[in-house]
Amino acid sequence: MSVEGATRQNARSWFVRGRLVGAAAIAFAVSVVIENAVYSFPAAPTFDAPIEEVLAYYAANRDSVAIATGVVALSLPLLLVFVSGLHGLVQRRGGAGADWSRLTLAAGATLSAIFALVNVLQIGLALSAGGLTEPTPAFELVWRAHAAAFALALPALGTTFIGAALAAHASGLTPAWQLLLGLVGGSLLLAAGLGNLAIADGSPLLFVGLAGFAAWLVWLLATGVRLVRSDVD
Repeated sequence: MSVEGATRQNARSWFVRGRLVGAAAIAFAVSVVIENAVYSFPAAPTFDAPIEEVLAYYAANRDSVAIATGVVALSLPLLLVFVSGLHGLVQRRGGAGADWSRLTLAAGATLSAIFALVNVLQIGLALSAGGLTEPTPAFELVWRAHAAAFALALPALGTTFIGAALAAHASGLTPAWQLLLGLVGGSLLLAAGLGNLAIADGSPLLFVGLAGFAAWLVWLLATGVRLVRSDVD
């Protein structure tokens, strides 16, 4: 193969991989929006809700939990495709930001594990609620563990967000405004994570993390669209 042919093949390979990574980012963001929409109609109980209200919700909304956790089962592989694909793109573009992309890959894998735990506990709540007439200590323990796991997902998400934003910008995949969005949004998630016990107990500090979470979704969609539309190595 000639040098020119190899260059064209490499450029096409980058283009195809870039579109795949971008599509994964968009699909992951959309799946997260769908999951949260399912839990909003009717609204899931907050972490400071009385345990009787929690039991009533899971007893009455088993189908909603089944749909939402099914969406999560799809979204977790999409997240892993995105973070691993981003690492590959960064390496193929000269390696600038490779350290950050490795951090993103590790944090994204950790985040996936925590999200899996959060939803395993959700499934346990839904399965056990149907056979209970009143809350038991075991049911409340699972609910508290679910809240704690969710709170600890925030710093893992913040690390993933900051690492991805730095890696993508260093390799020329995203503009400066997306880097700023990543640093601010990721910092909000990390800050909220410091108060994980308070969040698990129902503190309004959760809204700090939710602001960072919203920034993460915007960043994913913007980055995904940019990668899908880009044809420049």
